[in-house]
Amino acid sequence: MNYTIRRMTKSEVDFAVEQAAKEGWNPGLEDARVFYETDPDGFFIALLDNKPIGCVSAISYGRDFAFVGFYIVLAEFRGQGYGIQLGQMALSRLKATRVIGLDGVLAQQKNYERAGFLPAYSNVRYEYKMTGPLPVSQTAAIIPAEAIDRSEIEVYDRQCFPAERKVFLEKWLSMKNAKACCRVEDNQLKGYGVIRKCGTGYKIGPLFADDEGIAKNLFLRLCSFVQPPEPVYLDIPETNPAGIRLAAEFGMRPVFRTTRMYLGPAPDIRSDKIFGITSFELG
Repeated sequence: MNYTIRRMTKSEVDFAVEQAAKEGWNPGLEDARVFYETDPDGFFIALLDNKPIGCVSAISYGRDFAFVGFYIVLAEFRGQGYGIQLGQMALSRLKATRVIGLDGVLAQQKNYERAGFLPAYSNVRYEYKMTGPLPVSQTAAIIPAEAIDRSEIEVYDRQCFPAERKVFLEKWLSMKNAKACCRVEDNQLKGYGVIRKCGTGYKIGPLFADDEGIAKNLFLRLCSFVQPPEPVYLDIPETNPAGIRLAAEFGMRPVFRTTRMYLGPAPDIRSDKIFGITSFELG
């Protein structure tokens, strides 16, 4: 059999998103386009006799930080060494990068550790189902993201993400089937969030805020775009106790968990402001 790994074409990214959906990761409807346009050279597909059997992304945010995601081999081809070669391809592409991150499912954590990744903390996906009208009066200070200079959001985002990601944010904040909102006080940006339609329900990500109250305001405003009984998902790092309290306040239930891991030193970011990560696939 002929096994090859090559870069994906844009249309082939749909294969990666489809496999992520089958794994229960519930990607957004526009994720494939936005992710690919962030770093078109960072997506790889594994082919066995020209049939796709696996994929991985190795997204570069510059020399200081990169992120590995969409690391999937079809179930019937696992345990045969194909995934190891895929992982090696991803790391080879990023070998000059100072720090590489990933969100690993618990079953694969030991494999990532053997590759040199160390666990930093857990992310927990929470599911929220609205049971009645939301108190939208609490969101009066929330404004659409397009009302704010993009550079202000980029600066705020950099506090919570290990690298500048201007290209990604340009696409993420303006994608279809999504809403982006900000909280501004005294002409200062105090937080922002994005909600997007997914295969099942909606996801909020990121949700970055100065404090728990602002995060709650943003959460309520973003959820107001959703019609019950559609579920809303929020991926909260356990390093932020205020985020866990927010989930408890709204009766959200944990449905999925990953381990954030790094090859290299863990980045110095404002984890206290991270009430919801952007995505398990791109960080």
